[in-house]
Amino acid sequence: MNKGKVLIIDDEEIVRISCRRILVPEGYDVETVKSAVEGFALLAGGRFDVVLTDLKMPDIDGIEVLRRVKKEWPEVEVIVITGYQTINTAVQAIKLGAFDYLEKPFTPDGIVSAIERAMEQRGTGEQASA
Repeated sequence: MNKGKVLIIDDEEIVRISCRRILVPEGYDVETVKSAVEGFALLAGGRFDVVLTDLKMPDIDGIEVLRRVKKEWPEVEVIVITGYQTINTAVQAIKLGAFDYLEKPFTPDGIVSAIERAMEQRGTGEQASA
């Protein structure tokens, strides 16, 4: 059963691999990319329910990813993840429309819970497809 499509944007390969290993067995269709530019290309070419983006990346940071996703694909929920959490960036992310803001290292249960809640928010969670 496909619970929804998730795009992971993170420059750290271990994070991309970990997220895939956590989410695929839970029933999510997962695509991973190492840069925001690659992520925008995938978003333009397909339908995603949730974007999970790192805050600190070398090309375009997660706040800019959030801004652009909310402008061009407003129906897509965005979860920001970071190893550099500050109150200011968390508040900024939420004000710009982030669904959630998670600190690394996150737990498998934490990431699954955040994705499930984002899917429910979109109306694409298990209840909507049942």
